[in-house]
Amino acid sequence: MSTYLPDATHAAAARSWVASANAPACDFPLQNLPYGRWRRPGDSDWRLGAAIGDQLLDLAEAGLVPHGDMNRLMAWPLSERRRLRQALFEGLHEGSPRQADWAAALHPQASVELGVPCEIGDYTDFYASIHHATTVGRQFRPEQPLLPNYSWVPVGYHGRASSIVASGQPVRRPWGQTRPPEGGTRPRFGPCRRLDYELELGLFVGAPNALGEPVALGEAEAHLFGVALFNDWSARDLQAWEYQPLGPFLAKNFASSVSPWVVTMEALAPFRAPLQRPDTQPAPLPYLDSEDNQQQGALDIQLEVWLQTPAMRAAGHAGDRLSTSRAADAFWTPAQLLTHHTVNGCNLRSGDLLGTGTLSGPAPEQGGSLLELSAGGQQPLRLSNGEQRSFLEDGDTVVLRGFCERPGWRRIGLGECRGTVLPARTGSE
Repeated sequence: MSTYLPDATHAAAARSWVASANAPACDFPLQNLPYGRWRRPGDSDWRLGAAIGDQLLDLAEAGLVPHGDMNRLMAWPLSERRRLRQALFEGLHEGSPRQADWAAALHPQASVELGVPCEIGDYTDFYASIHHATTVGRQFRPEQPLLPNYSWVPVGYHGRASSIVASGQPVRRPWGQTRPPEGGTRPRFGPCRRLDYELELGLFVGAPNALGEPVALGEAEAHLFGVALFNDWSARDLQAWEYQPLGPFLAKNFASSVSPWVVTMEALAPFRAPLQRPDTQPAPLPYLDSEDNQQQGALDIQLEVWLQTPAMRAAGHAGDRLSTSRAADAFWTPAQLLTHHTVNGCNLRSGDLLGTGTLSGPAPEQGGSLLELSAGGQQPLRLSNGEQRSFLEDGDTVVLRGFCERPGWRRIGLGECRGTVLPARTGSE
């Protein structure tokens, strides 16, 4: 059975004494309780908080966690994490005797700075969506969109943890080399012309594993702490020139954005789903296969991408929704990604981040990147205000959103991951 099962903290009828948490479309009701880091304006030290409605509860002020180190909390045994979730649920529940004491530990989220959820030591990005891999592969290899190893190996690469930034922090258009012009031999050097986003989930590692000790599939979920939204910004023209023979480099390491709140695996227990592998694909090798993983290894998270152009912002327009997709359509589950990452003895540490890779749906309009939606730039998207986009322009704001919704359970959300494109720096020639 799955490590994470629904319990009393998921009761759909449960309400909080924090009024905003009871709104029907609230991302952070009592049944969610995600964790993040925050600080007051002017402060240098991060504090730990749990989101509830439009507020956050300071875990230290509430007497629950006496430190501000999220990585230490992530490393807690599952039994301790469950006790903390139960304490939060009971203390924030409508009618709780803790209301009088905890009211002073509440802070409006809008009044504080929310940061990257933890210190990310290492970051690995996977390629878990077969729909994304097929669509992109078809642009470069029409005769063979998927390479033979895709059916067997959770493909990934080691990314750059130092350039992962918090939601809301602007992202500078990068410089780099691109292919030589037609008939030429000398590559161009300049600002990226094909800047893109990638709709992903970030999986945070909880309990670490020792060097040389792989994590079996049946134990993998106990090593996962939770999930956040993740935008792996991509310079497609740089990528096309540099990715062979060793894979992504400058096209990927200039910035990635992550949402501030980590929705725990415990909170996601009611929203598990079967693994969606096409019948034409072979079963995974035994170390990546189990009946439990097949039946409930996936996460049923609804995902959205929104785009607000500068013209929209000036007109008070909230932006257009470009696409929707489901995390449950991925080819590999979170447990499979973690197990494969450690099968060679690689040691993962608390707070390490595993990106899922772009999560696209099976339909063309469900692409999780502009590379897919615009067919590599050949079919520009027409926006509701008449503008067109093949790739991102300066001033564009990309917003990722995610939520879980299922009959019989309370809707929960992941919040949003937001970033605005700044112009490339000048004078880099």
